[in-house]
Amino acid sequence: MKFRAPHIIVLSIILLVADQITKIIVKTHMTVDQHISVFGKWFYIRFIENPGAAYGFELGGDYGKLILSLFRIVAVVVIALYLRRLVKRQNVPAGVLVGLTMILVGAFGNIVDSSFYGMIFSESTMSQVATFVPWGEGYSTFLHGNVVDMLYFPIIQIDMMPDWMPFWGGKPFIFFSPIFNLADSYISVALIYLIIFQRKFFS
Repeated sequence: MKFRAPHIIVLSIILLVADQITKIIVKTHMTVDQHISVFGKWFYIRFIENPGAAYGFELGGDYGKLILSLFRIVAVVVIALYLRRLVKRQNVPAGVLVGLTMILVGAFGNIVDSSFYGMIFSESTMSQVATFVPWGEGYSTFLHGNVVDMLYFPIIQIDMMPDWMPFWGGKPFIFFSPIFNLADSYISVALIYLIIFQRKFFS
Protein backbone atom coordinates (compact mmCIF):
# COMPACT_ATOMS: atom_id res chain seq x y z
CA MET A 1 0.00 0.00 0.00
CA LYS A 2 1.37 3.41 -0.98
CA PHE A 3 1.65 6.07 1.70
CA ARG A 4 -0.43 8.96 0.39
CA ALA A 5 -1.86 12.30 1.56
CA PRO A 6 -4.76 10.81 3.62
CA HIS A 7 -2.31 8.61 5.51
CA ILE A 8 -0.08 11.60 6.22
CA ILE A 9 -3.04 13.59 7.52
CA VAL A 10 -4.19 10.80 9.83
CA LEU A 11 -0.66 10.16 11.12
CA SER A 12 -0.14 13.89 11.70
CA ILE A 13 -3.35 14.19 13.71
CA ILE A 14 -2.50 11.17 15.87
CA LEU A 15 1.03 12.39 16.61
CA LEU A 16 -0.04 15.99 17.30
CA VAL A 17 -2.91 14.97 19.60
CA ALA A 18 -0.61 12.65 21.57
CA ASP A 19 1.96 15.44 21.96
CA GLN A 20 -0.56 18.06 23.06
CA ILE A 21 -2.48 15.78 25.42
CA THR A 22 0.68 14.82 27.31
CA LYS A 23 1.76 18.46 27.55
CA ILE A 24 -1.62 19.72 28.76
CA ILE A 25 -1.97 16.94 31.35
CA VAL A 26 1.49 17.63 32.74
CA LYS A 27 1.07 21.41 32.74
CA THR A 28 -2.31 21.33 34.50
CA HIS A 29 -1.39 18.66 37.06
CA MET A 30 2.25 19.28 38.01
CA THR A 31 4.30 22.14 39.40
CA VAL A 32 7.59 23.16 37.82
CA ASP A 33 10.37 20.63 38.52
CA GLN A 34 7.96 18.16 40.09
CA HIS A 35 8.87 14.64 39.05
CA ILE A 36 7.23 11.23 39.08
CA SER A 37 9.22 8.01 38.79
CA VAL A 38 7.96 5.75 35.99
CA PHE A 39 10.66 3.07 35.90
CA GLY A 40 12.99 3.18 38.88
CA LYS A 41 15.75 5.75 38.64
CA TRP A 42 16.11 5.81 34.86
CA PHE A 43 12.78 7.20 33.60
CA TYR A 44 10.87 10.10 35.17
CA ILE A 45 8.07 12.42 34.21
CA ARG A 46 9.68 15.69 35.25
CA PHE A 47 7.94 18.94 34.35
CA ILE A 48 9.98 21.88 33.19
CA GLU A 49 9.17 24.77 30.87
CA ASN A 50 11.65 25.42 28.12
CA PRO A 51 11.88 29.00 26.84
CA GLY A 52 14.24 28.00 24.06
CA ALA A 53 15.05 25.20 21.65
CA ALA A 54 14.70 21.43 21.85
CA TYR A 55 16.04 19.44 24.82
CA GLY A 56 16.22 22.50 27.05
CA PHE A 57 18.72 24.51 25.02
CA GLU A 58 18.00 28.21 25.22
CA LEU A 59 18.25 31.08 22.74
CA GLY A 60 18.42 34.02 25.09
CA GLY A 61 15.97 36.83 25.62
CA ASP A 62 12.62 37.79 24.14
CA TYR A 63 14.16 38.47 20.73
CA GLY A 64 15.85 35.09 20.76
CA LYS A 65 12.56 33.39 21.56
CA LEU A 66 10.79 35.33 18.80
CA ILE A 67 13.50 34.41 16.27
CA LEU A 68 13.25 30.76 17.28
CA SER A 69 9.45 30.77 16.95
CA LEU A 70 9.62 32.38 13.51
CA PHE A 71 12.32 29.91 12.44
CA ARG A 72 10.08 27.01 13.49
CA ILE A 73 7.19 28.44 11.47
CA VAL A 74 9.36 28.85 8.36
CA ALA A 75 10.74 25.33 8.81
CA VAL A 76 7.23 23.88 9.06
CA VAL A 77 6.12 25.65 5.89
CA VAL A 78 9.21 24.47 3.97
CA ILE A 79 8.85 20.86 5.15
CA ALA A 80 5.12 20.86 4.40
CA LEU A 81 5.71 22.09 0.84
CA TYR A 82 8.49 19.55 0.29
CA LEU A 83 6.34 16.75 1.68
CA ARG A 84 3.46 17.78 -0.58
CA ARG A 85 5.79 17.59 -3.59
CA LEU A 86 7.06 14.16 -2.61
CA VAL A 87 3.54 12.79 -2.19
CA LYS A 88 2.83 13.62 -5.85
CA ARG A 89 5.92 11.73 -7.02
CA GLN A 90 6.05 8.04 -7.76
CA ASN A 91 8.19 5.50 -5.91
CA VAL A 92 9.00 7.64 -2.87
CA PRO A 93 9.70 5.24 0.03
CA ALA A 94 7.00 5.25 2.71
CA GLY A 95 9.74 5.61 5.33
CA VAL A 96 10.78 8.95 3.85
CA LEU A 97 7.22 10.27 3.97
CA VAL A 98 6.69 9.00 7.53
CA GLY A 99 10.01 10.47 8.69
CA LEU A 100 9.29 13.89 7.21
CA THR A 101 5.77 13.80 8.65
CA MET A 102 7.22 13.15 12.13
CA ILE A 103 9.63 16.08 11.75
CA LEU A 104 6.82 18.32 10.53
CA VAL A 105 4.51 17.40 13.41
CA GLY A 106 7.32 17.69 15.96
CA ALA A 107 8.16 21.21 14.87
CA PHE A 108 4.49 22.19 14.69
CA GLY A 109 3.78 20.71 18.14
CA ASN A 110 6.37 22.98 19.74
CA ILE A 111 5.06 25.94 17.73
CA VAL A 112 1.66 25.41 19.36
CA ASP A 113 3.27 25.71 22.80
CA SER A 114 5.32 28.82 22.09
CA SER A 115 2.51 30.51 20.17
CA PHE A 116 -0.54 29.86 22.32
CA TYR A 117 0.28 28.40 25.75
CA GLY A 118 1.30 31.80 27.09
CA MET A 119 -2.11 33.14 26.12
CA ILE A 120 -4.34 30.37 27.51
CA PHE A 121 -2.54 29.21 30.66
CA SER A 122 -1.68 30.88 33.94
CA GLU A 123 1.96 30.75 34.98
CA SER A 124 3.42 27.47 36.21
CA THR A 125 5.65 27.81 39.26
CA MET A 126 7.33 25.50 41.75
CA SER A 127 4.34 25.93 44.06
CA GLN A 128 1.45 26.54 41.67
CA VAL A 129 -0.14 24.38 38.99
CA ALA A 130 -1.21 26.18 35.80
CA THR A 131 -4.87 26.54 34.91
CA PHE A 132 -6.73 27.56 31.77
CA VAL A 133 -7.51 31.30 31.66
CA PRO A 134 -9.59 33.46 29.27
CA TRP A 135 -7.90 34.01 25.92
CA GLY A 136 -5.08 36.53 26.12
CA GLU A 137 -4.94 36.65 29.93
CA GLY A 138 -2.17 34.09 30.33
CA TYR A 139 1.42 34.41 31.46
CA SER A 140 2.80 35.64 28.11
CA THR A 141 1.99 36.89 24.63
CA PHE A 142 1.74 35.34 21.18
CA LEU A 143 4.96 33.56 20.10
CA HIS A 144 6.53 34.13 23.53
CA GLY A 145 5.19 31.15 25.44
CA ASN A 146 7.28 28.31 26.89
CA VAL A 147 7.47 24.77 25.55
CA VAL A 148 6.41 22.03 27.98
CA ASP A 149 8.99 19.28 28.51
CA MET A 150 8.57 16.21 30.70
CA LEU A 151 10.47 13.11 29.52
CA TYR A 152 13.63 12.54 31.57
CA PHE A 153 15.93 9.53 31.16
CA PRO A 154 18.89 9.78 33.56
CA ILE A 155 19.99 6.29 32.46
CA ILE A 156 23.31 6.39 34.29
CA GLN A 157 23.64 8.37 37.52
CA ILE A 158 26.80 8.52 39.61
CA ASP A 159 26.60 10.56 42.81
CA MET A 160 30.30 11.42 42.78
CA MET A 161 32.91 10.72 40.10
CA PRO A 162 36.45 9.71 41.20
CA ASP A 163 38.87 12.59 41.63
CA TRP A 164 41.13 11.27 38.87
CA MET A 165 38.40 11.57 36.22
CA PRO A 166 39.04 14.50 33.82
CA PHE A 167 36.45 17.30 33.92
CA TRP A 168 34.10 15.30 36.19
CA GLY A 169 36.37 14.50 39.13
CA GLY A 170 34.53 15.06 42.45
CA LYS A 171 31.27 15.97 40.69
CA PRO A 172 27.97 14.11 40.18
CA PHE A 173 27.46 12.65 36.73
CA ILE A 174 24.28 11.99 34.70
CA PHE A 175 24.69 10.25 31.34
CA PHE A 176 21.64 11.82 29.66
CA SER A 177 20.31 14.90 31.41
CA PRO A 178 18.14 16.73 28.82
CA ILE A 179 14.39 16.83 29.47
CA PHE A 180 12.26 16.75 26.34
CA ASN A 181 8.76 16.10 25.01
CA LEU A 182 7.10 13.87 22.42
CA ALA A 183 7.51 16.49 19.70
CA ASP A 184 11.28 16.55 20.27
CA SER A 185 11.41 12.76 20.15
CA TYR A 186 9.47 12.70 16.86
CA ILE A 187 12.11 14.94 15.30
CA SER A 188 15.09 13.07 16.74
CA VAL A 189 13.84 9.58 15.88
CA ALA A 190 12.89 10.64 12.35
CA LEU A 191 16.24 12.34 11.69
CA ILE A 192 18.19 9.31 12.91
CA TYR A 193 16.04 6.99 10.80
CA LEU A 194 16.37 9.13 7.65
CA ILE A 195 20.13 9.50 8.03
CA ILE A 196 20.73 5.79 8.62
CA PHE A 197 18.13 4.13 6.40
CA GLN A 198 17.12 6.71 3.78
CA ARG A 199 20.42 8.43 3.08
CA LYS A 200 20.48 7.00 -0.46
CA PHE A 201 17.14 8.63 -1.32
CA PHE A 202 18.30 12.12 -0.31
CA SER A 203 21.64 11.75 -2.04
